[in-house]
Amino acid sequence: MLDAYLCTRKHYLCYMSDIVRINSVTEYNNMLGQETLHPLVGIIDFSKLQPFEFKKTQINFYAIFLKDIKCGDIIYGINNYDYEEGTLIFISPGQVYGIDSKGEKRQAAGYAVVFHPDFIHGTSLGKNIKDYTFFSYEVNEALHLSAREREVIDDTIEKIRYELEHPIDSHSKTLIVSYLELFLNYGKRFYERQFNTRSHVNKDLLTRFEKVLDEYFSSEKPAENGFPTVKYCAERLYLSPNYLGDLLKKETGKSALEHIQLKLIDVAKEKIFDSGKSISDIAYELGFKYPQHFTRMFKKNTGYSPNEFRSMN
Repeated sequence: MLDAYLCTRKHYLCYMSDIVRINSVTEYNNMLGQETLHPLVGIIDFSKLQPFEFKKTQINFYAIFLKDIKCGDIIYGINNYDYEEGTLIFISPGQVYGIDSKGEKRQAAGYAVVFHPDFIHGTSLGKNIKDYTFFSYEVNEALHLSAREREVIDDTIEKIRYELEHPIDSHSKTLIVSYLELFLNYGKRFYERQFNTRSHVNKDLLTRFEKVLDEYFSSEKPAENGFPTVKYCAERLYLSPNYLGDLLKKETGKSALEHIQLKLIDVAKEKIFDSGKSISDIAYELGFKYPQHFTRMFKKNTGYSPNEFRSMN
């Protein structure tokens, strides 16, 4: 049971002995039989490689996989996922992905753009890489491209490939980093489009998110564990915290944490109506260790202290 739970998240290292660890772009290229044009960045065209054995893999660099055809070589939890044409999957250093093909060699398809954190150190991309939150999304939260979007991504990949095949000069790194940043900015735009086109699905998710909060605050969990975290809510919705946060921000303009705090204030208002409970009792029931922290948060959100709010009703 524990192993099954641990394997439901891409970030956990399940079945450690079966995982291949790759520390560098050069090491990755060597494993695939790919020529290394630059030790810190590369483009892999899987269709040009020989069939190889798939393994669960942990990489210590950034990787973006563009899936060309429906295939089952990416795993999320204990389930294989078949992807549509033109699907982008973003992997950050330290994450584990893939399946074990049990010794069977398979022909992969699609592309990978890989770059080591050292390559972007000291650049604007290095400073802003954490803004690209989709690197922490789960595999089943992949980005599905339209035909036009696929053309844009292909063009950007070709620009990076051109620079890698061009003799290295004083402009090479600047241009490659610029194209990587362009690629990721398109990722932001296309994910926003995907949020919009799946609005009906997102609204159902918002309803389920509210239900998670309702069930939490109607239980004894706040008093025992404090108020719910974004991670707690995301796990119960089978999402990554970053994906949940980005979706909520897009749909409502508020972060996941703001939603949790607003729900807490709504529950607090209901409890304050019960004059049989002291403000301290209510604070402890909601998960605050110190009543004054509750008073401070309540006043910040409503403009009134809990006692002032009680006297108004």
